[in-house]
Amino acid sequence: MSKVFEGYERQYCDLSANLSRKCSSVSLLSDQAQTQQTVSDIKAGIDDADILIRKMDLEARSLQPSLKAAREDLLESGMADPHMASADQKERVAMSVERLNQSSDRIMESRRTILETEELGVSILQDLHQQRETLLNSHKKLHGVDDAIDKSKKVLTAMSRRMTRNKWIIGSIVGALAISIIFILFYKLSHH
Repeated sequence: MSKVFEGYERQYCDLSANLSRKCSSVSLLSDQAQTQQTVSDIKAGIDDADILIRKMDLEARSLQPSLKAAREDLLESGMADPHMASADQKERVAMSVERLNQSSDRIMESRRTILETEELGVSILQDLHQQRETLLNSHKKLHGVDDAIDKSKKVLTAMSRRMTRNKWIIGSIVGALAISIIFILFYKLSHH
């Protein structure tokens, strides 16, 4: 194979290993933002892997016939048996497919975890909203009670002032009556 193809293959292997690591780490993440970022990175990595596979396919198809013949000569000369090579390739493809399936399963599991976390977050936000509404209603009721207490204080203060004024009036009347009685008694006693 050409050096370009081998370069693509190395990039694919590195990318595949990196994706496997990220898939393994997704389930360990507790922060939703990090989990979403990692899932996004995994999706981008899968897209990159798909691009690399297409490039490798194009490169393999564009090999010059002499290179293809040289490859067949190498295989036939005992370096590798064509049946063994195809079996080896099939095994590598099967392993790659298995890894991709495992990665897909991990991504699906991560997605399920993200959805569950999102549902939990929505539930918590709804609970917080209800608690906020309850607190606001309680605050309004307390404000109403404060207003009622203020009005009651004003009424009691006005009543207290009236009572004090009435006491003075009654005291003045009693004093005037007492002075009138004393004056009348003094007048009657002095004329007898």
